Amino acid sequence: MYRSVSKPILAITLGDPAGVGPEVTAKAFPHEAGLDRSIPLVVGDARIVSDAAARWALGWTVDAIEVPEDAVAVGERVIPVIDMPNCDPARVKVGEVDPYTGNAAYEYVVHTAQLAMDKRVAAIVTAPLNKEAMRLAGHIYDGHTGLLGSLTNTKNYFMVLGSDLLRVIHVSTHITLGEAVCRVKRDRILDTIRAGHAHLVQMGFENPRVAVAGLNPHAGDGGQFGVEEAQEVAPAVDAARSEGIDATGPISPDAVFRMAIDGRYDIVVVLYHDQGHIPVKLVAFEEGVNVTVGLPIIRTSVDHGTGFDIAGTGVASEVNMISALDYAYKMATGDRGG
Repeated sequence: MYRSVSKPILAITLGDPAGVGPEVTAKAFPHEAGLDRSIPLVVGDARIVSDAAARWALGWTVDAIEVPEDAVAVGERVIPVIDMPNCDPARVKVGEVDPYTGNAAYEYVVHTAQLAMDKRVAAIVTAPLNKEAMRLAGHIYDGHTGLLGSLTNTKNYFMVLGSDLLRVIHVSTHITLGEAVCRVKRDRILDTIRAGHAHLVQMGFENPRVAVAGLNPHAGDGGQFGVEEAQEVAPAVDAARSEGIDATGPISPDAVFRMAIDGRYDIVVVLYHDQGHIPVKLVAFEEGVNVTVGLPIIRTSVDHGTGFDIAGTGVASEVNMISALDYAYKMATGDRGG
């Protein structure tokens, strides 16, 4: 045996079985297990995971378990799976939107979220689900984030895109640009600064440095190009600083990300979805991890979709899943060097 109960249990939800979730999970699992620092396990249908292991994790087998604690006792080169036999491989339409697999993915998340709420796993790492397939199955959520917010009864949560090179936290995400501008308000910005600071403290940063991007070109340029910086952003930064948070801003959005990459800041508060997504995906496309902060549980995720166009072909990259597992480990332990 190579696992210990003293290590954090990282629970991977399998995602939509018709997508690349089973493949990237099977490919990434040996890497995390080989580091001998955590107890990784999978929550899903053991038959799906067994098929994936046979194709993409040569020499590895699957052991169906009932509870997370059972994962400690499995042997080497074994993937422990909390078996939820809800997805007959014969019924899976690989690469297609289907409520059958959408419902399976939903059930994996529900079960794993409860395990995390009960403190039986240290973190959840989610493989991708398909929003349309989940909706067709009768579960109306905007994806993992809204679902986990509902399951944990959390109203105020935030999206972080994280990598070793650049981290951003969003004031708003999946709304129109017009609506995003309307949500650039002092209180929401201040809450986001606080959440970003708390996230970095959890990650092991002693004195996190938070930058806040401006909304308009050149951060408004003294009011020539907009007033949001003076009326909403700057007051939020001042309030954060009065609380002892090392916050700076508003900083021109065409400069702040380069400054963070150069090491001047540890996280950037961004004011809308693409303001954060574009720079992270430019510099850390495969390594960037989607993290939901503000929940009472730790959740990281791959930052890609179900990949129906390549599902089952064997070409899906596991790099993002490896990064998501690494980020979850760091959040669970505060060990930034892990």
